[in-house]
Amino acid sequence: MEAVQLARQHGLNLSGQRPGVGEYLRRLWERRAFIVTFARAKVTASYASATLGSFWTVITPLVNAGVYYLIFGILLGTDHGVGNFIAYLCTGVFVFHFTQQVAMAGTRSIADNLSLVRALHFPRASLPLALTLVQLQQLLAALAVLAAIVLVTGEPISWSWLLVAPVVALQTVFNAGLAMILARLAARTTDLKQLMPFVLRTWLYGSGVFYSLDNVIDGAPGPLAMLLRWNPMVAFIDLMRYALIGSLPDARMPGHLWLSAGLWALVVGVGGFLFFWQAEEEYGRE
Repeated sequence: MEAVQLARQHGLNLSGQRPGVGEYLRRLWERRAFIVTFARAKVTASYASATLGSFWTVITPLVNAGVYYLIFGILLGTDHGVGNFIAYLCTGVFVFHFTQQVAMAGTRSIADNLSLVRALHFPRASLPLALTLVQLQQLLAALAVLAAIVLVTGEPISWSWLLVAPVVALQTVFNAGLAMILARLAARTTDLKQLMPFVLRTWLYGSGVFYSLDNVIDGAPGPLAMLLRWNPMVAFIDLMRYALIGSLPDARMPGHLWLSAGLWALVVGVGGFLFFWQAEEEYGRE
């Protein structure tokens, strides 16, 4: 007790002690340059040994879209009821790929940077946020290619394309919260990163990426239909599709999609931050 009292008299605090939410946010803002620089370094390092370099940012989702088109569009015929299936499929793949990559990066954000966590004192949320920023940069490059695909497949440029910005913003907030949730869980349960590919694959199949959910929901049991409708990825993918593809059956974007996307971004974004912040003192000490 004497040591504790002496420390308090001289304004000393426990090393790594969790600050209040407001103070934590202030510290994160002060380290915004570190977050941006760390993200840039990760982008550069991730493709340093690849011959095509950062072009893999676009090649990977394109190859995935090609495989899904071959299997689901040609072999299984899931393009039923979808006019511009190529644009429809590519939009779903690119949008889901953004969240998929953030989720995988979030599970590794603490474990892969333990030396940094243990050596320096900084808000640990900087790591999952930086990795979210990495994937956001890659998405922005991929969106340029997606726009070209949409144009080549016969869709005209329209004012609705401006809605891409708020859709990306909402999804980024959602992804950041998801990354922080998974970062805390994976820091305590190292097996989570082994499980994530199976979870993400199941999520992919339930998100209407390569088929129309309307064809599935109509014949699904009530609870399953509700689960599919309120799947956060369905909201983000469909919002992007309605923004870019004017030939969809309902040209007007359903209002409930904005409500769903906004609620998911708010709940997961804010909730993920608070969930991560509560364990600030534990990271790197296991």
